[in-house]
Amino acid sequence: MRELAVVRILPDGRRMHLHDGPIDIVLEAFGPPDEIRAAYSAAAKRFVTVLDELCSELALLRQQSRPIATQPNGVVARRMAEAVAPYAERVFITPMAAVAGAVAEEILSAMTAVADLTRAYVNDGGDIALRIARGHQFVVGMIEHSQWVAHRVEKSQFPSLFGKVTLGFAHPVRGIATSGWRGRSFSLGIADAVTVLARSASEADAAATVIANAVDLPGHHAITRLPAREIVPDNDLGDFLVTRAVGNLTGNEIAEALVAGALVAESLLSSDLIHSAALHLGGETRLVEAESHYMSLAQPKPATLARSRVHV
Repeated sequence: MRELAVVRILPDGRRMHLHDGPIDIVLEAFGPPDEIRAAYSAAAKRFVTVLDELCSELALLRQQSRPIATQPNGVVARRMAEAVAPYAERVFITPMAAVAGAVAEEILSAMTAVADLTRAYVNDGGDIALRIARGHQFVVGMIEHSQWVAHRVEKSQFPSLFGKVTLGFAHPVRGIATSGWRGRSFSLGIADAVTVLARSASEADAAATVIANAVDLPGHHAITRLPAREIVPDNDLGDFLVTRAVGNLTGNEIAEALVAGALVAESLLSSDLIHSAALHLGGETRLVEAESHYMSLAQPKPATLARSRVHV
C-alpha cells in the first residue's frame, strides 16, 4: 500500500505543494482571495485521483505511440496520447513522454473551472501549465539547476537565472517544459537541458523530449549509456540506451550536437508544434524561435540551463 498524497500550503502562505509518488507539483494562483481558495480546493480534490487513474492504464501508456492504436480512457491519459501523436511516425515515443505536462494541465483545468483567476501556474517538476488573463503576464525564469524540488523551493534556495521567458495574454504559449539527461526522466540524448514553449504543457513536454533526444553524438567515447531496463526494470524505454554521464567534449563536438537538436527543433517550429526552444549543452545555448521572441538569455557564462521555474 502506497503512502497517502501530500497536499499542503508552503510556508510562504501563497503556494501549494502536491506530492504523490512520482508526481511533485508546486502551484500558485492569483486573484481575489475567495477565488484562490476555491482554486486550491479544486486542485487538491482533483490531484488525489490522478495517479490511480494513470496507473490503471499504465501498460497502455508505456506502449509505443502509433498512428492507429488503442486510445486510453482517462482524461489525462488521452491528453498524453494526443500530445505525442504527431511524433508517432518520426521517432520512438510513448505517451509517458508527456505525462508531467498533461498532469499540470489537468490540475490547472480543475482550478480554472471553479475560479476566476488573473494568473496561475502549475509546475510539475519543471513542466508548467499557465493561465494568463487579459492585462497580465508571467516572467518565467530558466534556472541553472536541473533537479528543482519542493524542499528547495520551501527553503528559498534559488539558483541564479540563466535566462527568462516573458509571456502575456496575447501570446499563444500556455505550456513550458524542459528535458535533458540531467533531469528526473531518462533521455536518449546528451543535452543538459532543452526548454520548449508550446500551446500547452503536454505539447511542450512531448516536444522537449524529442528535441533533447536529438541533441547527441552517437557512439562518442565520452558518453556513458546503459539500457533503461537495467536502471529501472519497469519503464517505457526498455532496452533503449539512455545517457548516464557526459564527459569532456570539444567546442566543435558541442556545436555538432546542438546543431543536430536545432534541426529537429526547427522542423517542429515549421510544423507549428512549438513556438520556441532553448537547447543547452556544455555552457553553450542555441535558441530556435519564430519571429516572436519570447526567450532572452542572461550574460553568457559556463552554466547548465535547466528546469523552468516561474519567477515573478
